[in-house]
Amino acid sequence: MTHTKLVATEQTAAHLDDPQWVICDCRHDLANHSAGYKAYRAGHIPGARFLHLDVDLSGPKTGLTGRHPLPHPATFCLRLGALGISNNTQVVAYDETGGVYASRLWWMLRWVGHHKAAVLDGGWQAWLKAKLPVTVEQPEIEPASFSGKLQPQVAVDSALLLANLQNPKALVLDARSDDRYRGENETLDPVAGHIPGAANRFFKLNLDADGRFKSATALKTEFSKTLDGHAPEAIVHQCGSGVTACHNLLAMEVAGLSGSRLYPGSWSEWVSDRRRPVARGDA
Repeated sequence: MTHTKLVATEQTAAHLDDPQWVICDCRHDLANHSAGYKAYRAGHIPGARFLHLDVDLSGPKTGLTGRHPLPHPATFCLRLGALGISNNTQVVAYDETGGVYASRLWWMLRWVGHHKAAVLDGGWQAWLKAKLPVTVEQPEIEPASFSGKLQPQVAVDSALLLANLQNPKALVLDARSDDRYRGENETLDPVAGHIPGAANRFFKLNLDADGRFKSATALKTEFSKTLDGHAPEAIVHQCGSGVTACHNLLAMEVAGLSGSRLYPGSWSEWVSDRRRPVARGDA
């Protein structure tokens, strides 16, 4: 069985010795960039490979590309192969923040044409709660060949969103907290506010009290209210730097609302050019 959205802890545990499955630890802390790897070294799911948001899931910053620009697709594909991931591998990504960083890897795999990828529902906390195996041992990795095929249609750029301001066809969905969306309490980016016309859906609303994704029915009901009649294909997700937006995109896929797109540069790229318009408040 291929998992393309979410996978449960018990299903993942059953494949710990399966060479066709690769588990990826994506734990990260925006305030402490070494915290994820330290946590991985202190204990991780057996066989898990560590991927760093800034090193493996981002490319070089230029000052105009946002805080977490995408790497070159060829560079990313080479890294996947070095981690033992082939085109036939089932990838399972996890973190300890509700799937935020894991969903970034999930989306990036789709970006290069690999759909056998899922996020561990409940993440590291669910794994520990289930009393499943944990190790500090580094896995022995046999490199594989990964040949990606870029899917440019899954992403949009700032030019499309600028054009959309004049001739609205897409609805931009901002995954940041509502206070940051309104332009309050901005601590990560130099300009506060949001892209004019964007709606707000804080990514944490996708999770239940246990840190797992809500049911497909609940997510569909909630997103349908926010989408206000727009088809999934007309939705463009963004956040601060193209990370938490992937969480909303995954949640829509779980809800059966497939086909939305990502603005990878997101707010941090948008405000790198002060000529781009900014809105504040709830408008």
